[in-house]
Amino acid sequence: MPLPKPEPGLVINYAYLWARRAEQGHEEAEKSRPCAIVLSAVEANGATTVTVLPVTHTAPEPSNAGIEIPSVTRRRLGLDDAPCWIMISEGNRFIWPGPDLRPIAGASDSFAYGLLPPRFFKTVRDSLIQRVRDGRVKSTNRTT
Repeated sequence: MPLPKPEPGLVINYAYLWARRAEQGHEEAEKSRPCAIVLSAVEANGATTVTVLPVTHTAPEPSNAGIEIPSVTRRRLGLDDAPCWIMISEGNRFIWPGPDLRPIAGASDSFAYGLLPPRFFKTVRDSLIQRVRDGRVKSTNRTT
């Protein structure tokens, strides 16, 4: 199965490790989920490092921040109809493709759901940048 190019805005299926679980000493995710790539950079050694944000059905709590994915975008990506959010309060960083990239259930020939619309991705990116500047984002390094 061909690997997608890890470009910002691409939503992949990834075994995301929540920051609270990493802080408890866990190294493995409980399940895979859609995650949005927000940063992809080629390092000096030639490896590509990727940062992803998780997608969840759980509405953000006051201590977290998330941006709801519009229903038309959820449908286009093939996500279910329930409301979901891209969490911008934490992310995972890993070397692409890493061991935690997973085929999409029911579509074993793909790791990616598709791209976020550019305007929506810009909203996610800009909100994330502001939270990073404010020191309000947790980052969990996976395979870096």
